[in-house]
Amino acid sequence: MKVLVSDSLAEDGIKRLKSALDVDVITNLSPEELIVKIKDYDALVIRSGTKVTADVIKAADRLKVIGRAGVGIDNVDVEAATKKGIIVLNTPGGNTISAAEHTIAMMLALARNIPQANAALHKGEWNRKKYTGVEFFNKTLGIVGLGRVGAEVATRMKSFGMQIIAYDPFVTEERAKQMGLKLADLQTVLREGDFITVHTPLTNETRNLIDDDEFNIMKPSVRIVNCARGGIINEAALARAVAEGKIAGAAVDVFTKEPPTGNPLLEQEKIITTPHLGASTTEAQVNVAVAVADQILTIANGGLPTNAINMPAISPETLAVMGPYMKLAEKMGSLAGQLVGSGFDGLELTYGVTIAEKDIRPVTISAIMGLLGCLLGGVSVNFVNAQRTLKEMGIKLLEGKTDATNGYSNTITLKLTKKGEMTVVQGTVSGNKETRIVQLNQYHTYIPTEGDMVIAVIEDKPNIIGPCCVVLGEGNINIGSMHVGRIAEGKPQLMVLSVDQMASEDIMKKLVSVPGVTSAKMVEL
Repeated sequence: MKVLVSDSLAEDGIKRLKSALDVDVITNLSPEELIVKIKDYDALVIRSGTKVTADVIKAADRLKVIGRAGVGIDNVDVEAATKKGIIVLNTPGGNTISAAEHTIAMMLALARNIPQANAALHKGEWNRKKYTGVEFFNKTLGIVGLGRVGAEVATRMKSFGMQIIAYDPFVTEERAKQMGLKLADLQTVLREGDFITVHTPLTNETRNLIDDDEFNIMKPSVRIVNCARGGIINEAALARAVAEGKIAGAAVDVFTKEPPTGNPLLEQEKIITTPHLGASTTEAQVNVAVAVADQILTIANGGLPTNAINMPAISPETLAVMGPYMKLAEKMGSLAGQLVGSGFDGLELTYGVTIAEKDIRPVTISAIMGLLGCLLGGVSVNFVNAQRTLKEMGIKLLEGKTDATNGYSNTITLKLTKKGEMTVVQGTVSGNKETRIVQLNQYHTYIPTEGDMVIAVIEDKPNIIGPCCVVLGEGNINIGSMHVGRIAEGKPQLMVLSVDQMASEDIMKKLVSVPGVTSAKMVEL
Protein backbone atom coordinates (compact mmCIF):
# COMPACT_ATOMS: atom_id res chain seq x y z
CA MET A 1 0.00 0.00 0.00
CA LYS A 2 1.29 3.43 -0.99
CA VAL A 3 0.31 6.30 1.33
CA LEU A 4 0.18 10.06 0.74
CA VAL A 5 0.25 12.30 3.83
CA SER A 6 -0.94 15.68 2.57
CA ASP A 7 -1.21 17.62 5.86
CA SER A 8 1.14 18.08 8.79
CA LEU A 9 1.20 14.92 10.92
CA ALA A 10 3.07 14.13 14.12
CA GLU A 11 6.29 12.24 13.47
CA ASP A 12 5.14 9.31 15.62
CA GLY A 13 2.35 8.60 13.14
CA ILE A 14 4.60 8.94 10.11
CA LYS A 15 7.15 6.56 11.64
CA ARG A 16 4.35 4.07 12.36
CA LEU A 17 3.22 4.17 8.73
CA LYS A 18 6.74 3.96 7.33
CA SER A 19 7.46 0.86 9.42
CA ALA A 20 5.37 -1.18 6.99
CA LEU A 21 4.21 0.97 4.07
CA ASP A 22 5.52 3.18 1.28
CA VAL A 23 4.86 6.73 2.51
CA ASP A 24 5.19 10.15 0.86
CA VAL A 25 4.70 13.33 2.90
CA ILE A 26 3.75 16.16 0.55
CA THR A 27 1.92 19.07 2.19
CA ASN A 28 0.40 22.31 0.90
CA LEU A 29 -0.75 20.76 -2.37
CA SER A 30 -3.13 22.84 -4.45
CA PRO A 31 -6.41 21.15 -5.47
CA GLU A 32 -5.05 20.72 -8.99
CA GLU A 33 -1.80 19.19 -7.74
CA LEU A 34 -3.67 16.77 -5.49
CA ILE A 35 -5.85 15.61 -8.39
CA VAL A 36 -2.74 14.82 -10.41
CA LYS A 37 -0.90 13.04 -7.58
CA ILE A 38 -3.72 11.05 -5.98
CA LYS A 39 -3.93 8.51 -8.81
CA ASP A 40 -0.70 6.89 -7.58
CA TYR A 41 -1.83 6.23 -3.98
CA ASP A 42 -3.87 3.63 -2.11
CA ALA A 43 -4.32 5.68 1.06
CA LEU A 44 -4.58 9.40 1.83
CA VAL A 45 -3.93 10.81 5.32
CA ILE A 46 -5.22 14.32 5.98
CA ARG A 47 -6.10 16.77 8.71
CA SER A 48 -8.32 19.82 8.21
CA GLY A 49 -6.23 21.49 5.50
CA THR A 50 -6.71 19.14 2.54
CA LYS A 51 -10.05 19.32 0.71
CA VAL A 52 -10.93 15.90 -0.68
CA THR A 53 -13.51 16.89 -3.27
CA ALA A 54 -15.51 14.77 -5.70
CA ASP A 55 -12.97 15.69 -8.40
CA VAL A 56 -10.13 14.36 -6.24
CA ILE A 57 -12.02 11.13 -5.58
CA LYS A 58 -12.87 10.74 -9.27
CA ALA A 59 -9.15 10.90 -10.10
CA ALA A 60 -8.22 8.43 -7.34
CA ASP A 61 -8.03 5.20 -9.33
CA ARG A 62 -6.26 3.22 -6.58
CA LEU A 63 -7.52 4.91 -3.43
CA LYS A 64 -8.95 2.56 -0.80
CA VAL A 65 -8.99 4.71 2.32
CA ILE A 66 -9.02 8.36 3.41
CA GLY A 67 -7.79 8.75 6.99
CA ARG A 68 -8.55 11.95 8.89
CA ALA A 69 -6.23 12.58 11.85
CA GLY A 70 -8.94 14.27 13.88
CA VAL A 71 -12.71 14.27 14.20
CA GLY A 72 -14.37 16.49 11.58
CA ILE A 73 -14.69 15.14 8.04
CA ASP A 74 -16.57 18.05 6.44
CA ASN A 75 -13.52 18.59 4.20
CA VAL A 76 -14.15 15.17 2.61
CA ASP A 77 -16.89 14.40 0.07
CA VAL A 78 -18.03 11.30 1.94
CA GLU A 79 -20.87 10.68 -0.53
CA ALA A 80 -18.50 10.46 -3.50
CA ALA A 81 -16.05 8.30 -1.53
CA THR A 82 -18.78 5.90 -0.44
CA LYS A 83 -20.10 5.50 -3.96
CA LYS A 84 -16.60 4.55 -5.10
CA GLY A 85 -16.09 2.13 -2.21
CA ILE A 86 -13.43 4.22 -0.45
CA ILE A 87 -13.32 3.97 3.33
CA VAL A 88 -13.42 7.31 5.15
CA LEU A 89 -12.19 7.08 8.73
CA ASN A 90 -11.34 9.48 11.53
CA THR A 91 -9.84 9.42 15.04
CA PRO A 92 -12.58 10.74 17.33
CA GLY A 93 -10.97 9.86 20.65
CA GLY A 94 -7.47 11.17 20.06
CA ASN A 95 -8.11 14.86 20.65
CA THR A 96 -11.23 14.72 22.85
CA ILE A 97 -9.53 15.90 26.02
CA SER A 98 -7.60 18.65 24.24
CA ALA A 99 -10.76 19.99 22.58
CA ALA A 100 -12.70 19.88 25.86
CA GLU A 101 -9.94 21.64 27.78
CA HIS A 102 -9.62 24.32 25.11
CA THR A 103 -13.37 24.90 25.26
CA ILE A 104 -13.15 25.43 29.01
CA ALA A 105 -10.10 27.68 28.60
CA MET A 106 -12.09 29.81 26.14
CA MET A 107 -15.03 29.96 28.54
CA LEU A 108 -12.77 31.09 31.37
CA ALA A 109 -11.08 33.68 29.18
CA LEU A 110 -14.49 34.90 28.06
CA ALA A 111 -15.92 35.07 31.59
CA ARG A 112 -12.95 37.01 32.98
CA ASN A 113 -11.98 39.09 29.91
CA ILE A 114 -8.47 37.69 30.10
CA PRO A 115 -7.27 38.39 26.51
CA GLN A 116 -8.56 41.98 26.55
CA ALA A 117 -7.10 42.70 29.98
CA ASN A 118 -3.77 41.19 28.97
CA ALA A 119 -3.59 43.29 25.80
CA ALA A 120 -4.48 46.45 27.72
CA LEU A 121 -1.88 45.84 30.39
CA HIS A 122 0.79 45.29 27.75
CA LYS A 123 -0.11 48.73 26.44
CA GLY A 124 0.46 50.23 29.88
CA GLU A 125 -3.24 50.53 30.84
CA TRP A 126 -4.49 49.68 34.36
CA ASN A 127 -8.28 49.48 34.21
CA ARG A 128 -9.60 46.84 36.59
CA LYS A 129 -13.21 48.04 36.46
CA LYS A 130 -13.45 47.77 32.68
CA TYR A 131 -12.56 44.08 32.75
CA THR A 132 -14.82 42.96 35.58
CA GLY A 133 -15.94 39.43 34.86
CA VAL A 134 -18.57 36.90 35.97
CA GLU A 135 -18.43 33.63 37.91
CA PHE A 136 -19.40 30.15 36.76
CA PHE A 137 -20.82 29.19 40.16
CA ASN A 138 -24.62 28.76 40.13
CA LYS A 139 -24.78 29.66 36.44
CA THR A 140 -26.46 27.51 33.78
CA LEU A 141 -24.33 25.99 31.03
CA GLY A 142 -26.18 25.05 27.86
CA ILE A 143 -24.44 22.38 25.76
CA VAL A 144 -25.52 21.78 22.18
CA GLY A 145 -24.29 18.29 21.29
CA LEU A 146 -23.30 15.64 23.84
CA GLY A 147 -20.76 13.68 21.86
CA ARG A 148 -17.32 12.89 23.24
CA VAL A 149 -16.19 16.50 23.63
CA GLY A 150 -19.53 17.83 24.84
CA ALA A 151 -19.72 15.09 27.47
CA GLU A 152 -16.19 15.83 28.71
CA VAL A 153 -17.00 19.54 28.99
CA ALA A 154 -20.14 18.72 30.99
CA THR A 155 -18.21 16.49 33.38
CA ARG A 156 -15.61 19.16 34.08
CA MET A 157 -17.95 22.13 34.32
CA LYS A 158 -20.03 20.48 37.04
CA SER A 159 -17.00 20.90 39.31
CA PHE A 160 -17.44 24.68 38.94
CA GLY A 161 -20.91 24.39 40.48
CA MET A 162 -22.74 24.94 37.18
CA GLN A 163 -26.17 23.58 36.32
CA ILE A 164 -25.98 21.73 32.98
CA ILE A 165 -28.76 21.55 30.40
CA ALA A 166 -28.13 20.01 27.01
CA TYR A 167 -29.69 19.48 23.62
CA ASP A 168 -28.87 16.29 21.72
CA PRO A 169 -31.63 14.31 19.95
CA PHE A 170 -29.47 11.16 20.02
CA VAL A 171 -28.99 11.03 23.81
CA THR A 172 -31.53 9.22 25.99
CA GLU A 173 -32.96 10.48 29.26
CA GLU A 174 -31.29 7.55 31.01
CA ARG A 175 -27.87 8.53 29.64
CA ALA A 176 -28.44 12.18 30.63
CA LYS A 177 -29.35 11.09 34.15
CA GLN A 178 -26.13 9.08 34.38
CA MET A 179 -24.21 12.21 33.35
CA GLY A 180 -25.98 14.32 35.97
CA LEU A 181 -27.56 16.80 33.58
CA LYS A 182 -30.96 17.69 32.16
CA LEU A 183 -32.01 17.29 28.51
CA ALA A 184 -34.05 20.01 26.85
CA ASP A 185 -35.01 21.16 23.38
CA LEU A 186 -32.72 23.57 21.54
CA GLN A 187 -34.88 26.63 22.20
CA THR A 188 -34.88 25.98 25.95
CA VAL A 189 -31.11 25.49 26.07
CA LEU A 190 -30.55 28.75 24.19
CA ARG A 191 -33.09 30.65 26.26
CA GLU A 192 -31.89 29.48 29.70
CA GLY A 193 -28.12 29.25 29.22
CA ASP A 194 -25.81 31.77 30.88
CA PHE A 195 -23.01 30.18 28.91
CA ILE A 196 -23.59 28.16 25.72
CA THR A 197 -21.11 25.88 23.97
CA VAL A 198 -21.67 23.95 20.74
CA HIS A 199 -20.24 20.49 20.05
CA THR A 200 -21.99 19.09 16.98
CA PRO A 201 -20.50 18.01 13.65
CA LEU A 202 -21.05 20.33 10.70
CA THR A 203 -23.80 18.83 8.52
CA ASN A 204 -26.61 20.17 6.39
CA GLU A 205 -28.81 19.98 9.49
CA THR A 206 -26.41 21.85 11.80
CA ARG A 207 -25.14 24.50 9.36
CA ASN A 208 -26.27 27.90 10.74
CA LEU A 209 -28.00 26.06 13.58
CA ILE A 210 -27.64 29.26 15.61
CA ASP A 211 -28.67 32.30 13.57
CA ASP A 212 -30.41 35.66 14.08
CA ASP A 213 -33.63 34.08 15.38
CA GLU A 214 -31.73 32.07 17.96
CA PHE A 215 -29.77 35.09 19.22
CA ASN A 216 -33.06 36.95 19.68
CA ILE A 217 -34.23 34.50 22.38
CA MET A 218 -30.98 34.41 24.39
CA LYS A 219 -30.26 36.33 27.58
CA PRO A 220 -28.39 39.59 26.94
CA SER A 221 -25.83 38.38 29.48
CA VAL A 222 -25.15 35.09 27.71
CA ARG A 223 -21.66 34.17 26.49
CA ILE A 224 -21.33 31.65 23.65
CA VAL A 225 -18.41 29.41 22.64
CA ASN A 226 -17.70 27.52 19.41
CA CYS A 227 -14.70 25.19 19.43
CA ALA A 228 -16.44 22.60 17.23
CA ARG A 229 -16.73 23.53 13.53
CA GLY A 230 -17.01 26.81 11.70
CA GLY A 231 -20.50 27.36 10.28
CA ILE A 232 -22.57 25.87 13.11
CA ILE A 233 -23.05 29.45 14.34
CA ASN A 234 -23.75 31.97 11.60
CA GLU A 235 -20.71 34.25 11.82
CA ALA A 236 -22.39 37.40 10.52
CA ALA A 237 -25.33 36.94 12.90
CA LEU A 238 -22.94 36.39 15.82
CA ALA A 239 -21.02 39.55 15.00
CA ARG A 240 -24.28 41.54 14.86
CA ALA A 241 -25.56 40.05 18.12
CA VAL A 242 -22.42 41.11 19.98
CA ALA A 243 -22.21 44.52 18.33
CA GLU A 244 -25.88 45.27 19.14
CA GLY A 245 -25.59 44.03 22.74
CA LYS A 246 -27.99 41.12 22.26
CA ILE A 247 -25.40 38.89 23.93
CA ALA A 248 -22.45 39.71 26.18
CA GLY A 249 -19.67 38.08 24.21
CA ALA A 250 -18.34 35.07 22.35
CA ALA A 251 -15.27 32.88 22.01
CA VAL A 252 -14.52 31.26 18.65
CA ASP A 253 -11.80 28.80 17.68
CA VAL A 254 -13.16 27.67 14.28
CA PHE A 255 -14.28 29.52 11.17
CA THR A 256 -16.11 28.83 7.92
CA LYS A 257 -13.01 29.90 6.03
CA GLU A 258 -9.56 29.42 7.52
CA PRO A 259 -7.54 31.59 7.82
CA PRO A 260 -10.52 33.91 8.48
CA THR A 261 -9.31 36.93 6.52
CA GLY A 262 -11.85 39.78 6.67
CA ASN A 263 -14.12 37.86 9.03
CA PRO A 264 -16.45 40.20 11.01
CA LEU A 265 -15.76 38.21 14.19
CA LEU A 266 -12.23 39.61 14.24
CA GLU A 267 -13.55 43.18 14.48
CA GLN A 268 -15.27 42.78 17.86
CA GLU A 269 -13.36 43.29 21.11
CA LYS A 270 -15.93 41.17 22.98
CA ILE A 271 -15.31 38.20 20.68
CA ILE A 272 -12.10 36.39 21.58
CA THR A 273 -10.59 34.15 18.94
CA THR A 274 -7.91 31.49 18.51
CA PRO A 275 -6.63 29.95 15.25
CA HIS A 276 -8.28 26.48 15.45
CA LEU A 277 -6.28 25.34 18.47
CA GLY A 278 -8.78 22.84 19.92
CA ALA A 279 -6.64 19.83 19.05
CA SER A 280 -3.32 21.65 19.17
CA THR A 281 -1.65 20.01 22.12
CA THR A 282 1.41 17.81 21.94
CA GLU A 283 -0.55 14.89 23.34
CA ALA A 284 -3.47 15.24 20.91
CA GLN A 285 -1.23 15.58 17.87
CA VAL A 286 0.53 12.33 18.74
CA ASN A 287 -2.70 10.54 19.64
CA VAL A 288 -4.51 11.27 16.38
CA ALA A 289 -1.42 10.62 14.25
CA VAL A 290 -0.83 7.20 15.82
CA ALA A 291 -4.55 6.36 15.74
CA VAL A 292 -4.92 7.10 12.03
CA ALA A 293 -1.68 5.25 11.24
CA ASP A 294 -2.84 2.17 13.14
CA GLN A 295 -6.12 2.06 11.24
CA ILE A 296 -4.36 2.43 7.89
CA LEU A 297 -2.02 -0.43 8.84
CA THR A 298 -4.99 -2.58 9.87
CA ILE A 299 -6.60 -2.07 6.46
CA ALA A 300 -3.29 -2.78 4.70
CA ASN A 301 -3.20 -6.12 6.54
CA GLY A 302 -6.72 -7.04 5.43
CA GLY A 303 -8.52 -5.95 8.61
CA LEU A 304 -11.34 -3.50 9.29
CA PRO A 305 -10.91 -0.02 10.82
CA THR A 306 -12.41 0.90 14.18
CA ASN A 307 -13.68 4.38 13.26
CA ALA A 308 -14.95 4.28 9.69
CA ILE A 309 -17.46 7.03 8.92
CA ASN A 310 -19.17 5.29 5.99
CA MET A 311 -19.35 1.65 7.10
CA PRO A 312 -20.62 -0.16 10.19
CA ALA A 313 -18.22 -0.18 13.11
CA ILE A 314 -17.15 -3.72 13.96
CA SER A 315 -15.42 -4.23 17.27
CA PRO A 316 -12.73 -6.91 17.64
CA GLU A 317 -15.11 -8.74 19.98
CA THR A 318 -17.89 -8.76 17.38
CA LEU A 319 -15.48 -9.78 14.65
CA ALA A 320 -14.23 -12.72 16.71
CA VAL A 321 -17.77 -14.09 17.02
CA MET A 322 -19.31 -13.05 13.71
CA GLY A 323 -16.26 -13.45 11.46
CA PRO A 324 -17.08 -17.02 10.40
CA TYR A 325 -20.68 -16.03 9.66
CA MET A 326 -19.47 -13.09 7.57
CA LYS A 327 -17.28 -15.46 5.57
CA LEU A 328 -20.16 -17.93 5.18
CA ALA A 329 -22.62 -15.22 4.09
CA GLU A 330 -20.20 -13.91 1.46
CA LYS A 331 -19.76 -17.42 0.01
CA MET A 332 -23.52 -18.02 0.04
CA GLY A 333 -24.11 -14.74 -1.79
CA SER A 334 -21.48 -15.64 -4.36
CA LEU A 335 -23.02 -19.09 -4.91
CA ALA A 336 -26.50 -17.66 -5.37
CA GLY A 337 -25.24 -14.94 -7.71
CA GLN A 338 -23.37 -17.40 -9.92
CA LEU A 339 -26.36 -19.75 -10.13
CA VAL A 340 -29.00 -17.07 -10.74
CA GLY A 341 -27.04 -14.44 -12.67
CA SER A 342 -28.20 -10.82 -13.04
CA GLY A 343 -31.77 -9.61 -13.19
CA PHE A 344 -32.90 -10.62 -9.71
CA ASP A 345 -35.21 -8.22 -7.89
CA GLY A 346 -35.27 -9.33 -4.24
CA LEU A 347 -32.83 -10.48 -1.57
CA GLU A 348 -34.00 -11.93 1.74
CA LEU A 349 -31.76 -12.98 4.61
CA THR A 350 -33.19 -14.94 7.53
CA TYR A 351 -31.07 -15.59 10.61
CA GLY A 352 -31.35 -18.38 13.13
CA VAL A 353 -32.21 -17.22 16.61
CA THR A 354 -28.67 -17.48 18.06
CA ILE A 355 -27.28 -15.25 15.28
CA ALA A 356 -30.19 -12.81 15.22
CA GLU A 357 -29.44 -11.90 18.85
CA LYS A 358 -26.07 -10.49 17.77
CA ASP A 359 -25.04 -7.66 15.44
CA ILE A 360 -26.01 -9.03 12.01
CA ARG A 361 -25.16 -5.90 10.00
CA PRO A 362 -21.70 -7.08 8.94
CA VAL A 363 -23.13 -10.47 7.98
CA THR A 364 -25.79 -8.90 5.76
CA ILE A 365 -23.21 -6.69 4.09
CA SER A 366 -20.94 -9.70 3.52
CA ALA A 367 -23.79 -11.53 1.77
CA ILE A 368 -24.38 -8.53 -0.50
CA MET A 369 -20.65 -8.31 -1.25
CA GLY A 370 -20.57 -11.95 -2.32
CA LEU A 371 -23.71 -11.60 -4.38
CA LEU A 372 -22.75 -8.45 -6.26
CA GLY A 373 -19.01 -9.08 -6.39
CA CYS A 374 -19.44 -12.03 -8.77
CA LEU A 375 -21.85 -10.13 -11.03
CA LEU A 376 -20.52 -6.59 -11.43
CA GLY A 377 -17.14 -7.39 -12.93
CA GLY A 378 -14.66 -4.55 -12.46
CA VAL A 379 -16.92 -2.59 -10.08
CA SER A 380 -15.51 -2.63 -6.55
CA VAL A 381 -18.13 -3.87 -4.06
CA ASN A 382 -16.99 -3.75 -0.44
CA PHE A 383 -18.14 -2.97 3.08
CA VAL A 384 -18.39 0.71 2.23
CA ASN A 385 -20.70 0.65 -0.76
CA ALA A 386 -22.36 -2.79 -0.83
CA GLN A 387 -25.73 -1.74 0.61
CA ARG A 388 -25.77 1.47 -1.38
CA THR A 389 -25.00 -0.39 -4.62
CA LEU A 390 -27.80 -2.89 -3.95
CA LYS A 391 -30.25 -0.06 -3.31
CA GLU A 392 -29.19 1.79 -6.47
CA MET A 393 -29.87 -1.41 -8.45
CA GLY A 394 -33.44 -1.34 -7.14
CA ILE A 395 -33.06 -4.62 -5.23
CA LYS A 396 -35.37 -4.96 -2.23
CA LEU A 397 -33.59 -6.23 0.90
CA LEU A 398 -35.46 -8.02 3.68
CA GLU A 399 -34.01 -9.30 6.96
CA GLY A 400 -35.65 -11.55 9.50
CA LYS A 401 -35.10 -14.26 12.07
CA THR A 402 -36.40 -17.77 12.65
CA ASP A 403 -36.25 -20.56 15.21
CA ALA A 404 -34.17 -23.70 14.62
CA THR A 405 -34.09 -24.75 10.96
CA ASN A 406 -33.10 -28.24 9.81
CA GLY A 407 -31.87 -28.93 13.34
CA TYR A 408 -29.64 -25.82 13.50
CA SER A 409 -30.26 -22.68 15.56
CA ASN A 410 -27.46 -20.73 13.89
CA THR A 411 -28.40 -20.87 10.20
CA ILE A 412 -28.25 -18.16 7.58
CA THR A 413 -30.87 -18.58 4.88
CA LEU A 414 -30.47 -16.52 1.70
CA LYS A 415 -33.34 -16.24 -0.76
CA LEU A 416 -32.88 -14.62 -4.16
CA THR A 417 -35.97 -13.78 -6.21
CA LYS A 418 -35.92 -13.45 -9.99
CA LYS A 419 -39.08 -13.11 -12.06
CA GLY A 420 -41.12 -14.77 -9.33
CA GLU A 421 -38.78 -17.75 -8.93
CA MET A 422 -36.82 -18.18 -5.73
CA THR A 423 -33.33 -19.63 -5.21
CA VAL A 424 -32.59 -20.68 -1.63
CA VAL A 425 -29.16 -21.18 -0.06
CA GLN A 426 -28.76 -22.10 3.59
CA GLY A 427 -25.56 -22.36 5.61
CA THR A 428 -24.30 -22.76 9.14
CA VAL A 429 -21.11 -22.65 11.21
CA SER A 430 -19.99 -25.67 13.23
CA GLY A 431 -18.62 -25.60 16.75
CA ASN A 432 -15.04 -25.46 15.42
CA LYS A 433 -16.00 -22.45 13.24
CA GLU A 434 -16.11 -24.51 10.03
CA THR A 435 -18.43 -22.91 7.48
CA ARG A 436 -20.75 -25.17 5.51
CA ILE A 437 -23.60 -24.78 3.05
CA VAL A 438 -26.24 -27.38 3.95
CA GLN A 439 -29.11 -26.60 1.58
CA LEU A 440 -29.61 -25.48 -2.02
CA ASN A 441 -33.25 -24.97 -2.93
CA GLN A 442 -35.09 -28.12 -1.81
CA TYR A 443 -31.92 -30.21 -1.58
CA HIS A 444 -30.30 -30.90 1.77
CA THR A 445 -26.66 -31.70 1.08
CA TYR A 446 -23.12 -30.49 1.72
CA ILE A 447 -21.59 -27.82 -0.52
CA PRO A 448 -18.01 -26.71 0.23
CA THR A 449 -17.45 -22.99 0.82
CA GLU A 450 -14.05 -22.99 -0.89
CA GLY A 451 -12.81 -24.03 -4.31
CA ASP A 452 -14.20 -24.88 -7.75
CA MET A 453 -17.17 -27.17 -8.18
CA VAL A 454 -19.71 -28.45 -10.64
CA ILE A 455 -23.31 -28.25 -9.44
CA ALA A 456 -25.72 -30.32 -11.49
CA VAL A 457 -29.31 -31.53 -11.32
CA ILE A 458 -29.64 -35.13 -12.53
CA GLU A 459 -32.34 -37.75 -12.83
CA ASP A 460 -32.63 -40.30 -10.04
CA LYS A 461 -31.56 -43.38 -11.96
CA PRO A 462 -28.39 -45.44 -12.54
CA ASN A 463 -25.52 -44.66 -14.90
CA ILE A 464 -25.57 -40.88 -14.81
CA ILE A 465 -22.96 -39.95 -12.22
CA GLY A 466 -20.38 -42.28 -13.81
CA PRO A 467 -20.60 -40.78 -17.33
CA CYS A 468 -20.39 -37.28 -15.81
CA CYS A 469 -17.14 -38.24 -14.09
CA VAL A 470 -15.86 -39.69 -17.38
CA VAL A 471 -16.51 -36.41 -19.19
CA LEU A 472 -14.55 -34.50 -16.56
CA GLY A 473 -11.76 -37.09 -16.56
CA GLU A 474 -11.41 -36.89 -20.34
CA GLY A 475 -11.11 -33.14 -19.96
CA ASN A 476 -8.27 -33.69 -17.47
CA ILE A 477 -10.42 -32.35 -14.60
CA ASN A 478 -9.70 -34.16 -11.34
CA ILE A 479 -12.58 -34.68 -8.89
CA GLY A 480 -11.75 -34.10 -5.24
CA SER A 481 -15.08 -35.00 -3.64
CA MET A 482 -18.72 -35.65 -4.45
CA HIS A 483 -21.95 -34.98 -2.58
CA VAL A 484 -25.45 -35.91 -3.66
CA GLY A 485 -28.71 -34.49 -2.33
CA ARG A 486 -31.94 -36.40 -2.78
CA ILE A 487 -35.52 -35.29 -2.17
CA ALA A 488 -37.16 -38.68 -2.57
CA GLU A 489 -36.77 -41.78 -4.69
CA GLY A 490 -37.53 -41.06 -8.32
CA LYS A 491 -37.19 -37.30 -7.88
CA PRO A 492 -34.29 -35.27 -9.42
CA GLN A 493 -31.05 -35.28 -7.46
CA LEU A 494 -28.49 -32.55 -6.81
CA MET A 495 -24.88 -33.54 -7.55
CA VAL A 496 -21.98 -31.43 -6.28
CA LEU A 497 -18.52 -32.33 -7.60
CA SER A 498 -15.51 -30.52 -6.11
CA VAL A 499 -12.84 -30.22 -8.80
CA ASP A 500 -9.21 -29.14 -8.84
CA GLN A 501 -9.67 -26.60 -11.64
CA MET A 502 -12.34 -24.80 -13.61
CA ALA A 503 -13.89 -26.77 -16.47
CA SER A 504 -14.05 -25.08 -19.87
CA GLU A 505 -17.29 -24.22 -21.65
CA ASP A 506 -16.75 -27.15 -24.05
CA ILE A 507 -16.44 -29.61 -21.17
CA MET A 508 -19.57 -28.20 -19.51
CA LYS A 509 -21.49 -28.55 -22.80
CA LYS A 510 -20.47 -32.21 -22.97
CA LEU A 511 -21.53 -32.65 -19.36
CA VAL A 512 -25.00 -31.22 -19.99
CA SER A 513 -25.37 -33.53 -23.01
CA VAL A 514 -24.96 -36.65 -20.83
CA PRO A 515 -28.35 -38.43 -20.78
CA GLY A 516 -30.12 -37.75 -17.50
CA VAL A 517 -28.34 -34.44 -16.75
CA THR A 518 -30.97 -31.70 -16.47
CA SER A 519 -28.59 -28.79 -15.81
CA ALA A 520 -24.97 -28.20 -14.83
CA LYS A 521 -23.14 -25.09 -13.70
CA MET A 522 -19.47 -24.39 -12.95
CA VAL A 523 -19.11 -22.41 -9.71
CA GLU A 524 -16.05 -20.81 -8.11
CA LEU A 525 -16.09 -20.02 -4.38
